[in-house]
Amino acid sequence: MSELDDAKEDFDFENHRLQAIEKYQRVRPMYENYSNAIRNVLKEAFITKSIKIHSIEARAKEIDSFGDKASTPSPDDPHKPHYQNPLSDITDLTGVRVIVFFQNTLDIVDRIIREQFDIIEKSDKTQDLLKEEKFGYGSIHYLVRLNNSRAKLLEYNKFAGLIAEIQIRTILQHSWAEIEHDIQYKAIETIPSTIRRRFLSLAGLLEIADREFQAIQDEDEKLRNEARISVTEGKLDKVEITPDALKTYLDKKMGPDGRMKEFSYQWTAKLLLRLGFTDFQEIDECISNYDDNKLNGILWATRQGQLSRFEYILLAGMGDNFIKYHIWENQEWFVKRNREYIEQFKGAGILVGSYLPSSRRSAE
Repeated sequence: MSELDDAKEDFDFENHRLQAIEKYQRVRPMYENYSNAIRNVLKEAFITKSIKIHSIEARAKEIDSFGDKASTPSPDDPHKPHYQNPLSDITDLTGVRVIVFFQNTLDIVDRIIREQFDIIEKSDKTQDLLKEEKFGYGSIHYLVRLNNSRAKLLEYNKFAGLIAEIQIRTILQHSWAEIEHDIQYKAIETIPSTIRRRFLSLAGLLEIADREFQAIQDEDEKLRNEARISVTEGKLDKVEITPDALKTYLDKKMGPDGRMKEFSYQWTAKLLLRLGFTDFQEIDECISNYDDNKLNGILWATRQGQLSRFEYILLAGMGDNFIKYHIWENQEWFVKRNREYIEQFKGAGILVGSYLPSSRRSAE
């Protein structure tokens, strides 16, 4: 019989587990409500600050898991339980996990947690794994309480003083954690050398991937900002056609329209590339002689949306070329409708053009 088995005979760990479970079962609903309350506080903060995350999960610790943890022997004295008073000593009875897309978002979530809660403890599990020479791809854990101002509110005062665990991790860190339970080897010294190398390579690849995703996001934001500045300054030949740049250009030229959705700008940017435009200088040359409101008034009694009016001035500037190179060039209804629009423009004295972007001209 092992020393641990002897220790367990000295102390009735099973009775300790059962008593802890009995007490926990009575209060678990409160911890479930507490986890949902913390999740809602974080969700509201993310919405208020326009923080995009992958997901946020909340749970109260499962009863069997609590019982197993309550009966864990102390690492210092195996004759005693690690948790003398499990209900107060175990700090993850309420758990919330926030999964983000990018590493930089971890810092933003950290600031929100500090604003909304009192932090008792913060630990970086990645650093802990390195110190303990274990494999893994960690996350950041917090032990928190409601701050005084929130705990005084009627809907929260029943949770005053309760501890909760909040985890934040990237989606790649979460992917590792989801399969970690199936990994049999945890300590470096116990793993065969060939598998050790593969684990180390995988952990390195995930870390590189996390950094690269962040670098891509940073570069994308940089390009968006540069495009907005170029549009504002009229340097249109330097602006590549993207949905964000298109919105900036049209908001400046035709006025903002809150009815427009991101998908609509994506579709119209795709259409412009299909028509042969390569930058906003060409677009501006095509439509500069036309007034979107005047063309809209010829076709409709009411003012149409920004992107519809943009298509009317493209049609007026390109004429039949707009139909010829459009995504829907083979749709009979589309050809018929736009030829009718052209005739209406001409009937109202509008000089319809035949602009063709340079890429289309060189191809013909």
